[in-house]
Amino acid sequence: MALRGIRVVELAGLAPGPFCGMVLADFGAQVVRVDRPGSGGDVSLLGRGKRSLVLDLKQPRGATVLRRICARVDVLLEPFRCGVMEKLQLGPETLLKVNPKLVYARLSGFGQSGSFSKAAGHDINYVALSGVLSKIGISGENPYPPLNLLADFGGGGLMCTLGIVLALFERTRSGQGQVIDANMVEGTAYLSSFLWKTQHMGLWEQPRGQNMLDGGSPFYTTYKTADGEFMAVGAIEPQFYKLLVKGLGLKSDELPTQMSIADWPEMKKKFADVFAKKTKAEWCQIFDGTDACVTPVLTLEEALHHSHSRERASFITDEEQHASPRPAPQLSRTPATPSLKRDAYVGEHTEEVLKEFGFSQEEIYQLLSEGVIEGSKPKANL
Repeated sequence: MALRGIRVVELAGLAPGPFCGMVLADFGAQVVRVDRPGSGGDVSLLGRGKRSLVLDLKQPRGATVLRRICARVDVLLEPFRCGVMEKLQLGPETLLKVNPKLVYARLSGFGQSGSFSKAAGHDINYVALSGVLSKIGISGENPYPPLNLLADFGGGGLMCTLGIVLALFERTRSGQGQVIDANMVEGTAYLSSFLWKTQHMGLWEQPRGQNMLDGGSPFYTTYKTADGEFMAVGAIEPQFYKLLVKGLGLKSDELPTQMSIADWPEMKKKFADVFAKKTKAEWCQIFDGTDACVTPVLTLEEALHHSHSRERASFITDEEQHASPRPAPQLSRTPATPSLKRDAYVGEHTEEVLKEFGFSQEEIYQLLSEGVIEGSKPKANL
């Protein structure tokens, strides 16, 4: 795998950090997640391929343990607000002195500087501050949050992963680590570069929800079918639009021109009336195999079993029979090989990991007795 031999310490946090760590693990990195005490042996989300060490970083000895571990790893992934690691004496200046080759990845909401750097927030706040949320939603209604995918996972976790891989690549030339300031506001804004580059080209001149790519046009939106399901339409190019009209059983010469914005609301109503007359399956029969850019809106379960997904083996199933997407992208020579084992219980590998990093059994007993570390055994299935 592409990241085989890379050792990563991931400090436990919410969705963005765990996703970043999971991607690294999927592509071969050895990821140890440092969990907080008192988690009771729970399983962490997005823990695929990771091992768990419970360590109390608020205790001076806990911080000392982490410094000792970081002296021998390639990447530290920390998800805290600005200043937290410095208070623990675990900031970049400290750890890069211990290990000059360390890639110190800081994944936060607002970044390591600026007036919001120490503020709390969630995906909706980061998307809002990036400017992107103002563009998402139905005409005449409030901006609508796109789940927590855009900032947490796209602008946050995935951008941070990119930063880590870039830093590791640069290290092969310089031999030096560096600090990554990955944050979800700027990451989301960067993902929206297309919006910035095209905002003066006519694509976004209308109010939210009335533009070509935000649901305002009749040829780039979703329609409800007779059985209460939905079809997605993306027939932007004229040749694709022509096939859409044909599949709907309409005549082009009886419709306004495709780019007549003033007629879009009425055309959407007309298309909606037609789509409502057949079921999703019937529309799939009509449009499958054409270039009309019309596809069913699948549920997660339907996506799992769709013929295209099955043909490409797009999903994997772990030993507990839980399905999830296969890692992407596919690499021809060093593909990801995600773990199919169950996710680790919090603290399951505490002693194992410490021994690997040179801690003696006596030191481990002492740390356990002081409450600096915790262990956990897998729960029996009765």
